[in-house]
Amino acid sequence: MARCETPETGRDPDRAVRRVVVLGASGFIGRQVSAAVRAAGGEPLLVARRPFTADPAHCVPLDLIGDGPYALSRLLDTERPDAVVNAAGAVWSRAQETMRQANHTLVETVLAALAAASWRPRLVHLGSVFEYAPPTPGTALDEQAPTRPTTPYGQSKLRGTEAVLAASGEGRADAVVLRLSNVIGAGTSPSSLLGQVAAQLHAADAGQEAVVRVSPLRASRDFVDVRDTADAVLAAAALPVDGQVINIGRGEAVPVRTMVERLITASGKPARIVEGAGSGVRTDTGLDWMQVATGTARRVLGWSARHGLDSSARELWRAVGAQPVPVTDRSPAQHWSPAQH
Repeated sequence: MARCETPETGRDPDRAVRRVVVLGASGFIGRQVSAAVRAAGGEPLLVARRPFTADPAHCVPLDLIGDGPYALSRLLDTERPDAVVNAAGAVWSRAQETMRQANHTLVETVLAALAAASWRPRLVHLGSVFEYAPPTPGTALDEQAPTRPTTPYGQSKLRGTEAVLAASGEGRADAVVLRLSNVIGAGTSPSSLLGQVAAQLHAADAGQEAVVRVSPLRASRDFVDVRDTADAVLAAAALPVDGQVINIGRGEAVPVRTMVERLITASGKPARIVEGAGSGVRTDTGLDWMQVATGTARRVLGWSARHGLDSSARELWRAVGAQPVPVTDRSPAQHWSPAQH
């Protein structure tokens, strides 16, 4: 049950955000947000289910669902952060219950923790453009677009977003939702198309032509660099945007095949693309074309994407190339899973 007292706000509009609790800090976007907080002179407090950093003083192992809301509310009252960033969640899983737990139940736990705490920071919740109904090709998605997701992933993310907006509207949270397009860069999920392509390139024998096996590359997506995403998160943590939904993307629909080619170029490896060979992979999501309108982000956050997609591809490859060569299968890479968290 929430406390009856009015929580003390964790935000001063006249000063920069300094202390940030990052939920899901071990993930793709969580790591980049934490790095951006440090680069801005702030102090991130890293929350993940298991310790993952050499700096245990700034890493809190916490199972947000299993430990319940009071573990997090105690942390908020102790640390008194300016903001909480919810970068936790599941990207794509064949188990719908996994996505429901990670993308909805976890959000309800975070909101309960905020309501129970005496210290109220800004909550920046990371949603997804896959919460929208499939757009008509050529029509950019703005924040007024209908939310009728066609995938279990989008449906679970929408329920989390709706919970955040309801809490904000009822005064139980100071919160903003960023609906992210396809996020790419260093640390891109290995389950995403580009993550799988990078793994195939990395596993190819030196000096030999790599064969990149993918399901048919028909889709176009709005890709945004994870570094730009982190900048948007910091802006949303600091500015008076409570209760808003803000799309974050480049505002450009890019053929998925073009991004695969950019990644091959970044790798410097000779490679050929083989589409659909032996593929039994589901690719029909009703989302073959997607582009977001970014006017709200420019207007209320002063934000727009700065990094080009060639730079994003190079960063993705740099991170993958620094890893040991994995043992991979030869199944075609899937292109329908959202490249998010």
